[in-house]
Parts: sequence; structure tokens; C-alpha cells
Amino acid sequence: MTSPADPPIGGGSSGQKRLKLLAVTACPTGIAHTYMAAEKLSQAAESLGIDMKVETQGSIGAENVLTDNDVREADGIIIAADKDVDRSRFAGKRVLSVGVSEGISRPEQLIEQVQSAPVHGGGTGGGSAGSAAAGSGGGGGGRERSVAYKALMNGVSYMIPFVVVGGLLIAISLSLGGHTDPKGGLVIPDDSFWMHVNQIGTIGFTLMVPILSGYIAYAIGDRPALVPGMIGGWIANTGELYDSKAGAGFIGAIVTGFLAGYLVLWIKKVKVPKFVQPIMPIIVIPIIATTALGLFFIYVIGKPISWVFEHLTSWLSGMTGTSAILLGAILGLMIAFDMGGPVNKTAFLFGAGLIATGNQTVMGMCAAAIPVMPLGQGLATLIRKRLYSEQERETGLASLFMGFFGISEGAIPFAAARPAQVIPANMLGGAVAGAIAGMASVKDAVPHGGPIVAVLGAVGGVPMFFVAIAIGSVVTALTTVTLVDLTERRRSGAPLADAPGGHGGPEPVLAGVGATAGGAAVAAGSLEKQPTASAASPAPEQGQEKQGQEEEQAGEVLSGYLTRQTVKVQLAADDKEAAIREMAGLLAATGKVNDVEELVQTALRREAQGTTGLGEEIAIPHAKTDAVDSPVVGFARSAEGIEWGALDGTKAKLIFMISVPEASAGDEHLRILALLSRKLMDTDFRERLVAAPDDAAILDVLREVQ
Repeated sequence: MTSPADPPIGGGSSGQKRLKLLAVTACPTGIAHTYMAAEKLSQAAESLGIDMKVETQGSIGAENVLTDNDVREADGIIIAADKDVDRSRFAGKRVLSVGVSEGISRPEQLIEQVQSAPVHGGGTGGGSAGSAAAGSGGGGGGRERSVAYKALMNGVSYMIPFVVVGGLLIAISLSLGGHTDPKGGLVIPDDSFWMHVNQIGTIGFTLMVPILSGYIAYAIGDRPALVPGMIGGWIANTGELYDSKAGAGFIGAIVTGFLAGYLVLWIKKVKVPKFVQPIMPIIVIPIIATTALGLFFIYVIGKPISWVFEHLTSWLSGMTGTSAILLGAILGLMIAFDMGGPVNKTAFLFGAGLIATGNQTVMGMCAAAIPVMPLGQGLATLIRKRLYSEQERETGLASLFMGFFGISEGAIPFAAARPAQVIPANMLGGAVAGAIAGMASVKDAVPHGGPIVAVLGAVGGVPMFFVAIAIGSVVTALTTVTLVDLTERRRSGAPLADAPGGHGGPEPVLAGVGATAGGAAVAAGSLEKQPTASAASPAPEQGQEKQGQEEEQAGEVLSGYLTRQTVKVQLAADDKEAAIREMAGLLAATGKVNDVEELVQTALRREAQGTTGLGEEIAIPHAKTDAVDSPVVGFARSAEGIEWGALDGTKAKLIFMISVPEASAGDEHLRILALLSRKLMDTDFRERLVAAPDDAAILDVLREVQ
């Protein structure tokens, strides 16, 4: 018999407390899974007689936010999320953390499990890595890789504004306030307005590396890891602390970020007296982790770094008499490897140091290689836009601008997000540029690089200097898009796939709902059939006025984006790609699609990021692309079902395809997709959608989405 202290699910009869649960749902690539998990959990709670409030953290931000009172009165919290969720507000409550797919596929079991879930400590637990491993009950290595990847992307996303702001301010100050000086490179007069602008930009660059490290650590170990991550990144980037002329740069920051995050997770597992627990996350953990990580880097990692690069400089000095082409290629490889890091600075300082001896050709090799990385990566985002998210394309434009002014750090966000593809491409382009400059005996009289030094008159052999930069940048761009494309093909099996950055960009979604009052009351038989791709036979002749009324009624579905023309009662396709192609053809019949193949490829790349098979025999493939001129939505059914990689293993029988132009993204679009996702969780709605005999009846059912 269950005791009153441990009530059955739902609370039971009178005299027993009704169970109150909370939930948070979130997914990293958009909102469909977020809202479907929320709806499934709410439905399961209602059927079990449980009070439940669900906070959704979709692309439009948090909705139905849990208040302090909600948390205080809750008997447990379910977190069904594939991205970081702040758990500090749930201290002292039972917290069950799982992936968003489990919120969709087994909500009843989660409600049962949360009643015996461990109590979340006062901020000392809840790091994303630890909770994912402990809460998901599966996933193995895939889950761990996902955590590491999300942590890296978290650091990159926070770093990008610092790179862009710092780099552009430095570039502007150099172009408008600087001049060449053989003794000091590009010089800005002290105490001038442009010097102050330059100093502000320098602060942005100085903070860039610690920010990367800190937010990698934060994503792994939560807020206690932020301080050790940032200070560790600062130490890694400050070579003076371990007797190195060049710090460890962004690669060192990635190392310190992961070290700090996992060190904090390890410290959290240490059992401490109860009276110490409240100060663990704000005092004890940050102090211990920061001190340990800092000293470890200075005394253990830093010394070998310093030794290696001192000997590397000596090795380069011994090469000055060798082939200029070989030396230029080696310097180009080094300049491009870590973009401001120790390898880059070793080559740069080597070239700069020889200027005073009268040897300006070595600096000419370096100067040609310096802008190749930002120019090449920026060019890559222009020549293959579909491989990059919107944020990455914007960063690419800034990278091009920084490249002109010889700011190689402009390429760091791309290298941090895709090191295996971007760094080799950078090095190849840098080597080509350095070798060409060496072959042509290009000279640079100032310790700086990029086209700006030629514009300001510091370069000898200007034509070949620009040729070296141009060829190197093109090589980097073409190599980058090729490697990214090939990697994604192997990973996903799709013809093309979006790069991980982003991991993506914003979820392609619908535009606003315009459900009209009384639309659901239109009887299925009140509409005569119109000739569409799904009609088996032509409709009877009728007056123009009648046709206009019917088209207006059809346009009432999802603001007119889904019409009888974009409904197909039965798909002929038997696999995912064929279904997407067939539905793209259906949408093309509206005249709103200007490039059917590009629409298909964009939808397939979205599938490679994560299946749009949402379970319950539903799939919602979608694409945000300028292959469509205005938003358009199609719906089709498959009697046999199509394998879509759904979370619950069901084949897709109800398939919506959503296509919007690049410029049509916004909050209202996301809300529409949320409404569609929620409505599709209604079993009766789905059954009526399956049973609808023709396209007119299907539209009548769909008008209920509002």
C-alpha cells in the first residue's frame, strides 16, 4: 500500500495532495521538437490527473516561464532538452534531465521517474555535460560528443561579437588614422582620436580569447566554471606569464575551456559538509578551479610551449639561406595555423625582427600570408552560401573587411567551429601565398600584413604581392567549401549538408497565422474540387464568382500559404528524398518557386542537421531559401508511410513541407510552426486528417490550426 507521504501518480482520492510537476523543453535547431515535447508532457499529465506547467525555450525565446512560486510548489521538474538549461532555480527539487526526444516518445515514464529523481543541489550540479550523462540514461558516446560540440559552439557564438567589433574598430582606426613607419609598422599618433578608437578595438580582441574559453567552460560546468574558464583563457593568451613571446592563442583557449569545465564537474562530485554546500558554486569551486588551472598552465603546459617556440625560431633562423619558395611556404603555413596564436606569432616575430637587418623579403612572405585566412573564409561564405548559417555569412563579410587590413583573427570563428576543415584550408592558402611572395621577392618594410600595407606604400613588388594574396585566398576558399561539403556528405549521407556551426542557423519556418473566424465550420461538401496536383479528375464547370469564393476560402489555411493547389492526397514516393522532391514539385506549381533543385537541396541539408520526422507518423521538412519568392506550404499523405528517422520509429504518413525566403524569418513564423506542432499532437485531429477523403476535406481539417 502506498503511504500518504508517497502518493500515487496524480494524488489519488480526497485527502491526498495532487501532484504538481514542472517541465522545460528545448531543442538546439528550432522549435518543432520543443513544442511537441511540451504538448506530449502536458497531455500525459492531464491523463494521469497531474498538474503540470511546461516552459518552452524555442527560437523565439522562453514562453510560459516558470515563476519562483511555481518552483516552490512543485514536486519535481522534468527537463527534456538538447541544449543548456539553467538548473540553478531548481535547487532543492527533484530534477530529471533527458533529451527532448524522450519528452515526445515516453512522457508517462518520465512523469513516473521524476518522482524518484535525485534532488538538485544548490547550484553545484546541473552542468550540461554532467546532467546529460546522468539524466539521459543512454546515448553513450554520441551524447558525450554532442555535449563537447555544443560547448565549443557556445564559446564560438559568444566570441564572434568580440572578434567583429574589435577587428573592425582596429581596421577603421588604421585606415583613417594610421600611416607607415619603418620602425613601427602602421602607426597611429599617440593621444589622437583614432588611437583611442584603436585601443577600444584592442580591448575587444584582448577579451576575445578569454570569452571563448569561459563560455566553453560555462556550457560544460555551468556558472561555477565561467571564472576559471575566462581566467584560464587569459593566461593561455598571455605568454609573458610562462616566459613565452607568444601566448597559446585561441587553441590554448579551447584547451583551457574544456579543462575548466570538466575540472569543475569533477569538483562538484566531491562530497562536502552540508554547511559548505551553499558557498561551493560562488566561492569554493571557482577559487579551487581557477588556481589549479592557472598554475597547471603556467608550470606544466606553459614551459614546454615556450621551449618549443624558442627552438622553432632558431630553426627558422637557420633557413634564411635556403630556397625562398620553401621558406615562404613554411612561414605561410605557420602564419595560417593559429591566426595570432604562438605558431603565427613565431613566424611573424621572425619576419619582423629581420626588417631592422635590411632583410625585408621574409616579412614580405609573412605579409602576403596574413590576410589569406580572413579573406578566404569570407570568400567561402559568398561562393557557397548554403553551407553557412546566416550568422556565419554575416561574420564572413566582417572577415573580408578585416582581411583587407591584415587582421588574421577575423578567421578564428570559422576555425574554432570547424577546425578539421578550416585550419588545413587556411594553411594551404597561406603556404601558397607565402611561396609566391618568396618566389617574387616581395618586400615589406613594416611589421604588418594585408593589402593595406601595399596601399600605404610599404610594399616592394606590389603587383605580385596582390597576386599572392588573391591566389592564396581563392585556394583557401575553395578548399574550405570542398572539405566542409565532403565532411557533411560522409556524416549525413545527404547530397549536401549545412556545416555544424551552427550549428546552425535559425530554423526555417512559416509566416503568420491568419486563421479566420468560422473557417472550421465550412463543411467538406461545400467546396467543389479545383484542378490540382492531387485531384483525380477535373471539377465541374462553375462560375467565376464561385471559383473566387472557393479560392478565398482555401486561402484561409495558414494565411493562404497552404491551398488546395499545394495539397496532395497521396504521394507516389517511397523514400524521404523522393518525397521531398515530389513535394517541391507540388510547391513549384504555385509559381512561387524559382529554383526547384535548390529548394530540394536546402530541405535535404536541413534533414542532415536532424530529422524532421517528429513521430506520431508526422514529418515537417522545411527550407529557408531564396529558391522561393514567398512563403508556401504543402501537405501530402502517404498511405504506406515513408521512413523519416522519426524519434518513435514510426513512418511518416502526414507530411507538411514549409518553404520561406531568407528574408521571411521572424517571431511570427516560429509561432506558426509551434501552433502546427501542437495541433498535430491531438490524436483526433490526426485521425480526421488521415480519414479526410479529398483535398477539400483535408483543408477543412487544417483550418482548425489557430
